[in-house]
Amino acid sequence: MQLVIGRIGKPHGVRGEVTVEVRTDEPEARFAPGSVLRTEPGATPPPTTDEPGVPFRVPAELTIEEARFHQGRVLVAFEGIPDRNTAEALRGTLLVVDSADVAPPDDPEEFHDHQLVGLAVVTPAGERLGEVARIDHAPSSDLLVLRRPEGRTALIPFVRAIVPEVDLAGGRVIVDPPAGLLDL
Repeated sequence: MQLVIGRIGKPHGVRGEVTVEVRTDEPEARFAPGSVLRTEPGATPPPTTDEPGVPFRVPAELTIEEARFHQGRVLVAFEGIPDRNTAEALRGTLLVVDSADVAPPDDPEEFHDHQLVGLAVVTPAGERLGEVARIDHAPSSDLLVLRRPEGRTALIPFVRAIVPEVDLAGGRVIVDPPAGLLDL
């Protein structure tokens, strides 16, 4: 499974640096110089190069030449991206890593999103409520997005009072929702 760790934003300066919208808890490790990241082109088609008739294609992999933090953002220079025009062609590209390359968290109370997606969600009594569709990272707490059997979705705060147990080996998340939570 491919995990998105960032999205390339606008160019910064004229030497090919780009801003990166970080989507990982470990930006220092993921964006270290020498790291090779796979790419998935964004929704917008890449512009052409300055050379007539030669369209620019986003490479399947990008190697980080340099990364630095600047005013709360990560600025990255990739090998082979020498100028602002080429950097602009990368805008919207997703940077991904394979989930097999991501070590499990050291804390047994911490989970990566990909570990939770697809798990069955059940009550303490064993009643099936649905499955985890995705995780939304809200400012106050993470939210499990529950896909209900009838097709609706529900948001469940990922806090111990409501989610007392995550059983990865058993493929389930035990949820004790307060009355009305799943009806919102």
